[in-house]
Amino acid sequence: MVIKKNEIQAYFAHSEDDASIRRDVQRFLRGIHGLYPHTHDSRLGWRILKDRNWNSSWRRFFTPQKVGKAFWVTPPWATVPKPLDRHVITIEPGMAFGTGTHATTRGCMEFIEKAVDSLSGAEFNALDVGTGSGILAIALAKLGASAVWAVDNDPVAVKVARKNVRRNGVQNKIRVQVTTLNAISYSFSIVVANLTAETILDLAPALETKVAPHGFLILSGILTPKANAIIHRFKSPGFKVAGRKHEKEWTTLLLRRG
Repeated sequence: MVIKKNEIQAYFAHSEDDASIRRDVQRFLRGIHGLYPHTHDSRLGWRILKDRNWNSSWRRFFTPQKVGKAFWVTPPWATVPKPLDRHVITIEPGMAFGTGTHATTRGCMEFIEKAVDSLSGAEFNALDVGTGSGILAIALAKLGASAVWAVDNDPVAVKVARKNVRRNGVQNKIRVQVTTLNAISYSFSIVVANLTAETILDLAPALETKVAPHGFLILSGILTPKANAIIHRFKSPGFKVAGRKHEKEWTTLLLRRG
């Protein structure tokens, strides 16, 4: 998928399932229009492309990206521009979410920086819930976390995350595992969950217990109309909003436990 200013290009393998794919895309667009009824109807166009070497041509869409004040995020085949005055995170674009280009990933990384700065050099540990590619766990390790627990319920994502963790040389700090939140008995200085609003609300009782006193909870994957419901849910356990970032239709929240 390629995201442009006024267009999204998605590529699918040409097969007998073309009609069902088209119906699924149309259903998805109707759902987006239902959430944002004041937006214009999306125009949908289809065409069959000539065969080409897609294994190499898609790579041109992934280039080194500055994220926040602390990071370069780059695919392994690209060269990061000098001077290297930021932490470099190398991520192989693949089957797990998180390459640094999505608004929710960027929002989480920027709030990770802010949370670490607020800890003023104190030793801290962290939990990354729904780690995907492992990018947020790697960012936490690069910014000085003594230990990071990265969990996901998808074995494919865990496999990808482990590869990325090794690629970035932080395997001595990060534990990647398929597990549930309820199976974790520790609390953490920083907890990050880039999921969906619905999943965050389902996991809220477990998430709140994983944040240490005065620790931070970073939440994203939240469509902006649903952000207030998330804030309201975590207000009663004693969390205060320390940051709120909007980008396009997405909101990222930085909460701090009292």
